[in-house]
Amino acid sequence: MKYILVTGGVISGIGKGIIASSIGTILKSCGLRVTAIKIDPYINIDAGTFSPYEHGEVFVLDDGGEVDLDLGNYERFLDIRLTRDNNLTTGKIYQSVINKERKGDYLGKTVQVVPHITDAIQEWVMRQAKVSVDEDGVEPQVCVIELGGTVGDIESMPFIEAFRQFQFKVKRENFCNIHVSLVPQPSTTGEQKTKPTQNSVRELRGLGLSPDLIMCRCSTPLETAVKEKISMFCHVEPTQVICVHDVSSIYRVPLLLESQGVVGYFCTRLDLPVETRARKLLTKWKEMSDRSDRLLEHVSIALVGKYTKLSDSYASVIKALEHSALAINHKLEVKYIDSADLEAATLQEEPVKYHDAWHKLCGADGVLVPGGFGVRGTEGKIHAIRWAREKKKPFLGVCLGMQLAVCEFARNVLGWADANSTEFEPESKHPVVIEMPEHNPEQMGGTMRLGKRRTIFKSNNSIIRKLYGNVEFVDERHRHRFEVNPDLKHHFEEKGLQFVGEDVDGERMEVIELEDHGYFVGVQYHPEFTSRPIKPSPPYFGLLLAAAGKLQSYLQKGCRLSPRDTYSDRSGGSSPDSEIADLKYPSLS
Repeated sequence: MKYILVTGGVISGIGKGIIASSIGTILKSCGLRVTAIKIDPYINIDAGTFSPYEHGEVFVLDDGGEVDLDLGNYERFLDIRLTRDNNLTTGKIYQSVINKERKGDYLGKTVQVVPHITDAIQEWVMRQAKVSVDEDGVEPQVCVIELGGTVGDIESMPFIEAFRQFQFKVKRENFCNIHVSLVPQPSTTGEQKTKPTQNSVRELRGLGLSPDLIMCRCSTPLETAVKEKISMFCHVEPTQVICVHDVSSIYRVPLLLESQGVVGYFCTRLDLPVETRARKLLTKWKEMSDRSDRLLEHVSIALVGKYTKLSDSYASVIKALEHSALAINHKLEVKYIDSADLEAATLQEEPVKYHDAWHKLCGADGVLVPGGFGVRGTEGKIHAIRWAREKKKPFLGVCLGMQLAVCEFARNVLGWADANSTEFEPESKHPVVIEMPEHNPEQMGGTMRLGKRRTIFKSNNSIIRKLYGNVEFVDERHRHRFEVNPDLKHHFEEKGLQFVGEDVDGERMEVIELEDHGYFVGVQYHPEFTSRPIKPSPPYFGLLLAAAGKLQSYLQKGCRLSPRDTYSDRSGGSSPDSEIADLKYPSLS
């Protein structure tokens, strides 16, 4: 097993996740099997109880693990399926050590950070690195480990020490360290400054880790003199200083790294069994990024949510929209609308904000209401849903978005004025959305319906079913505590709101579609978590097709795109699915 540790310096949020994912991508394109581990030094057991403003969205895995959004980057870039143990936190490590101590595993010894915590970290990494993340069940060959935060943070010290020891345990030829650092360029002088990187590398070396590659994040390409200066003061060759400047799209990052000889360096440094043939996967990435830069037609989606001040709060949602827009050759414009701004209270207090929000909504080609928790802004979401329903605008509701679509329909079509979710109005006479029977309200973390569950399609004419390829069922990831009340189902279906997807037992409503509407869809699950750049998520793909006015022709052609809307101008294929067949990632047998 080869281990590549990615650390960060100077500031957090520097792009370690994208760089770690890109390294994995270029190694996978060489025919290697790659896995990834994200280490978060916070004491929380997982990301499940975070506000989206804390760390961005909570990403959900097949096994129900609620993890950091960087694991979403790994899954999308590498097309792999990770588990909850691929996200390692201080809380998990300390919990496992304390549990061992309580059982008497340490035989009366004093339990300390060194060696007990550091040993636990190393054992966890070595164990998890061997877990297969591909469908063939074969053990990975390379493990990319991203250490969250910044070198020098007090909470990451045990992890740095663990890897200082680890490099000797697994031997030098099996371990290398990439340090991602910031090279600022103050506007006053326009000069690229190396001092922050020098200080960061000095601190890392003082803690016992020597970077093999220094990846410099900068706004413009590194000047040769700056590269040589970093090389001289940071004890590396100039070829080991890699420039990661701002690019037009994240799909260009693997190409940027590959063009600077990163693969060649890994081959010699880690003695990797790399194939010398042409790398088809990277060709696909290049085509994808070229297409992304060339798009001329625009499509706009109004994202009506409550965490719109930080785009990372909806990272997977935005990515799913981008994948779908790219598939139909359109440039995506996301109009972020704080749902509270659509409410009457805002009209009284801040009329300008209210009118701006409605102006954005009315000018969008489609409307998306994503998942969320809490009562704030729910009435604004219901207003947006009603507008989309009555004006026949393409609409997609995800999780809470679907539940509120049911509430809106109950109020304005069925005439149940007080219809609501018991999450927001426990005393409602028409509880159209109710709490799941197995939910335990005493405990916050990990008590929801989480992870991959099966949805059975009940209708052959369903648009969503056709978008999925006319399959009988789909397996998608869930994260919710409340669901549509199945006892009231017949009231809705009599008026045209069809429940076209249910769970295996027929007790949980999973997919809604409105009759006599071009595209009005709600899903209880979160399809954005399984969207991939080369294979967009069907519910989002349907929304973008409808917003661009292409849905009907797509369905009439048997769910095939027109020739110009393909992933490769030279492929001759006519749908994203036909391109997937070419993209079976190579494996070494």
